[in-house]
Amino acid sequence: MTQNLPTPASPLKIGTRGSPLALAQAYETRRRLMAAFDLPEQAFEVVVITTSGDRIQDRPLKEVGGKGLFTKEIEEDMLSAKIDIAVHSMKDMPVEQPEGLLLDTYLPREDVRDAFVSPKLKRLADLAEGATVGTSSLRRRAQLLNKRPDLNIVEFRGNVQTRLKKLADGVAEATFLAMAGLNRMGYDDVARSPIEVGEMLPAVAQGAIGIERRADDMRVADMLAAIHDVETGQRLAAERAFLAALDGSCQTPIGGLAVLEGDTIWLRGEILRPDGSECLTDEDRSPIKDAADMGRSVAERLRARAGEGFFDWT
Repeated sequence: MTQNLPTPASPLKIGTRGSPLALAQAYETRRRLMAAFDLPEQAFEVVVITTSGDRIQDRPLKEVGGKGLFTKEIEEDMLSAKIDIAVHSMKDMPVEQPEGLLLDTYLPREDVRDAFVSPKLKRLADLAEGATVGTSSLRRRAQLLNKRPDLNIVEFRGNVQTRLKKLADGVAEATFLAMAGLNRMGYDDVARSPIEVGEMLPAVAQGAIGIERRADDMRVADMLAAIHDVETGQRLAAERAFLAALDGSCQTPIGGLAVLEGDTIWLRGEILRPDGSECLTDEDRSPIKDAADMGRSVAERLRARAGEGFFDWT
């Protein structure tokens, strides 16, 4: 495929959102492709695309359309061949792709844990009764209220820098960010402590970067195969099947994490009432080849226990 490799005259176009974290992920993808094929940086063009989710910052995602708001314009540009691939945070990706697109390449997964971030406090346990905490995540909101119903939760939309500024301005005493994002941006100076997954189960696919492509673009498929991380793909097969079977979106508080154990995979999942009043958990192990089937089975058991109306905002 040597003759099909991108060149400075005909670069591979990498689509991404414009936040610092999104750009860091696009640059990581570029670095890995450069190394895999011994290509210069000029053989790639990073194309910044503003999405509806980036433009709407004053309302919760559940009110304006959900996770797809961060992918719609990017995927439209890929279908029209304005870009060749798109780089995404997998925890923000809907489980369904538009016809003609595939999401089957993952980079090695980063730290999956959430981070407790506060300029004054060290741990979640240090929050005083009635303290104000900022988050835009329904999962984190429900998990917090399940353990600490006394907390005052306020909306914290925006990228990492925006949320850190709100914290510095005293809008809240603490917030929660993904350890993966802080690590990828080199934010070692941000005061935070990781929250172990036994205390706060992360979002499905948290810490993973996914690369989307056109289904009929075999040149790109061959290139991406060289940087695909098989273990991350195996873990996400279980987690995203679990999410899909629950009809997961940003309107449903869901946590899930799969871990490889030799030839088997262990999946833990949970669903919560949006007000945090109830949390249901389940787990299972299976051979790696059956990861997706196991994910669906765990989801079906949780759905059966939850009953109708579990996710309703009442």
